[in-house]
Amino acid sequence: MALDKATVAHIAILARIKATDQELDHLVGELSKILAWVEQLGEVDTENVAPMTGVAGMKLPRRQDVVTERESVDTVLANAPASARGFFSVPKVLE
Repeated sequence: MALDKATVAHIAILARIKATDQELDHLVGELSKILAWVEQLGEVDTENVAPMTGVAGMKLPRRQDVVTERESVDTVLANAPASARGFFSVPKVLE
């Protein structure tokens, strides 16, 4: 898919990138090459390939979810910048 200079200028505006005319000429070629490479990936046969989230089949080690120590409410709230009636107090965000 070949891009024209107007399309690349529009993409630059959307991406909030300030580009001169000379830079746009260079970007037209670069982005066109990238899109051609992505189109080439669509030609790869993935019929019998299982979907995966990573290249290594690893599982994260897990620990038992057990309460190890109990803190009193007063001890926990002592670290808070503000508290009220046994709860953390935060500034109002919505009116």
